[in-house]
Amino acid sequence: MEETTSNFIEAFIDEDTAPGGQYAGMQVHTRFPPEPNGYLHIGHAKAIFVDFGTAEKYQGLCNLRMDDTNPSKEDVEYVEAIQEDIRWLGYDWGDRFYYASDYFEKMYECAVELIQKGLAYVCELTPEEFREYRGDVNTPARSPWRDRPVEESLDLFARMRAGEFPSGKYTLRARIDLASGNFNMRDPVIYRINHAHHHRQGDKWCIYPMYDFAHPIEDAMEGITHSLCSLEFEDHRPLYDWVVEHVSIPYHKPRQIEFARLGINYTVMSKRKLRQLVEEGRVSGWDDPRMPTLCGLRRRGYTPLSIRNFSARNGVSKVTSTVEFGFLEHCLREDLNDHAQRVMAVLRPIKITITNYPEGQSETLTVENNPLDESAGTRDITFSRHLYIEADDFLEIPVPKYKRLTPGGPECRLKGAYLITCTGCVKDDAGNVVEVLAEYDPESRGGNPADGRKVKGATIHWVDEATAVDAEVRLYDNLFSDPDPDGGEKNFLDHLNPDSLEILTGCKVEAGLAGVPMPQPGKTAEGYQFLRQGYFCLDNRDAKPGHLVFNRSVALKDGFKP
Repeated sequence: MEETTSNFIEAFIDEDTAPGGQYAGMQVHTRFPPEPNGYLHIGHAKAIFVDFGTAEKYQGLCNLRMDDTNPSKEDVEYVEAIQEDIRWLGYDWGDRFYYASDYFEKMYECAVELIQKGLAYVCELTPEEFREYRGDVNTPARSPWRDRPVEESLDLFARMRAGEFPSGKYTLRARIDLASGNFNMRDPVIYRINHAHHHRQGDKWCIYPMYDFAHPIEDAMEGITHSLCSLEFEDHRPLYDWVVEHVSIPYHKPRQIEFARLGINYTVMSKRKLRQLVEEGRVSGWDDPRMPTLCGLRRRGYTPLSIRNFSARNGVSKVTSTVEFGFLEHCLREDLNDHAQRVMAVLRPIKITITNYPEGQSETLTVENNPLDESAGTRDITFSRHLYIEADDFLEIPVPKYKRLTPGGPECRLKGAYLITCTGCVKDDAGNVVEVLAEYDPESRGGNPADGRKVKGATIHWVDEATAVDAEVRLYDNLFSDPDPDGGEKNFLDHLNPDSLEILTGCKVEAGLAGVPMPQPGKTAEGYQFLRQGYFCLDNRDAKPGHLVFNRSVALKDGFKP
């Protein structure tokens, strides 16, 4: 069940939509506007939850808009991935899918209008001069081009569009207030020249609007009531309002509301740095299960509900905070514990022979799929003389308080099968244990002794050698060894965890797992609880029929303290 909370954004919306409010009688309308220059990550999941979830709560609408005003890093690959991720989380934008580039002509007209009103001018300052003339809190900014005649700016701006000048030669700046205490209002750049190929517009444009100019126009034209964005745009809000007040488009004024971004320890969430990890081959791709990307989390086995609950339970506030990665794992563990089928898998197998069980005999045992869910039913597994158990479930010379198999040690329970007692082991020429020997109690089928005696040893899992299926298992840990790999003057690459991935081959799993459907692209693979091991799913890239590859989604032990 998805959790719900109330927050300060909803308080503003309640105020705005109440009788007498600025949006009284109007449908709440939000938008999610990612830039298609990378894959979405867990931080974006919070924004998606806020934008789509708020509209959903108020029976309103939410648009999906690609903020494709910077062609240098944008690509259709990212557009498609963003759509896939949002649908995977369970949200839908209907037919309200837009691109910022849909409005390029209108934005150009708005810029021309500002020039005509004396509210914008073409500037020739270089980036170095721009910084030099920026001023400080006690000194106004300067621009020698601020009083350029309107007709001259109009001519230059038209020639900028026509491609007469190289990238960076001119900018178009809004004429607002060079002495403003808010540096975003000190005649900000609203257009720049960039001779770059656009993924949709091709080479039609060589001038592109800045985000602070484009975004309010897009919101107003789409009828957005509440423009919900992250906290770094709070100081940009006066510019947002200035733009929609001074351009002539049919609109109601959208209300911008800011909330704090999501931070998680042991990871980075800068798309630039995530791209660097991919491009330098430090991970296998954007969907590497160690990455905080939604496609990486999906491949690892995270469910949409776990991520939505994680977003909801973190709340929405104005205060930036860092959340423990363990809490995200906690949310996944809660979901999978309720729904995941239990199976047995031996990751580091060693053979065990039940010496008093008849050679060549086999029997079928019926076990529960999920003890927390009766509707999950049961499944059949086979049992015979030769089994596999975990290598660390046997010690020839036990340590104190060791409750598993050891010669002459306590009676142990084979999960769902019989009670056994270890009688010895077989070693190879090098002295390594290659086989464990044990005897079983034929009167303890199901794991319960007929005489009701107390079993002092542990319950251990196993698989039947005759029917077990080979599998590769990948165990994941945090990608970074430092809880704040990106803090201060740190180079995040110096804190990569060399033990973030362990690949185990030759693992043995229940025969029934050989027949499960292979995961589909864009979907979460079915989650399983490997008894005593954790929650696992088939890898949605590398698993194939006849070649099972499982990723550990999360361990069983929950170290998170609410």
